[in-house]
Amino acid sequence: MWKCNRNRNYRRDFRISVSSGGNLTIPVDELTENAVFYPANVDGTEMEVIAVKTSDGTIRTAFNTCQICYDSGNGYYKQEDDKLVCQNCGNSFTMDQVGETAGGCNPWPILESDWILADGKIQISYDFLKDSADIFANWKGAYQS
Repeated sequence: MWKCNRNRNYRRDFRISVSSGGNLTIPVDELTENAVFYPANVDGTEMEVIAVKTSDGTIRTAFNTCQICYDSGNGYYKQEDDKLVCQNCGNSFTMDQVGETAGGCNPWPILESDWILADGKIQISYDFLKDSADIFANWKGAYQS
């Protein structure tokens, strides 16, 4: 179901196209303490969502773009050991910090209030993804191996 490439786990069915009325769906049983990257295309905008289960079992989600560096195009994250590292500024974050903080140089959070958990799956709506598309306007991290 996944492809692992240099500490970066992708869904095999990448480039999930999310259209109006649809959702990006993330099966909770795929999540571990290693980040999983879910690439999506929303009306022509390529984006990625990071999902992880923290050490205490909490599910965390974030966009794979840095809140400060996103406009550079290189403000995306790769997992190095047990941390996510911004490819623009080099700041690193533990999995327990993903989606926890808004503002500053960290992954752009998708808070629990931004998604629905139903039938063992996280569902992030098209409308939420579409409203967030501008942070991926210059993004160069799409489907990096």
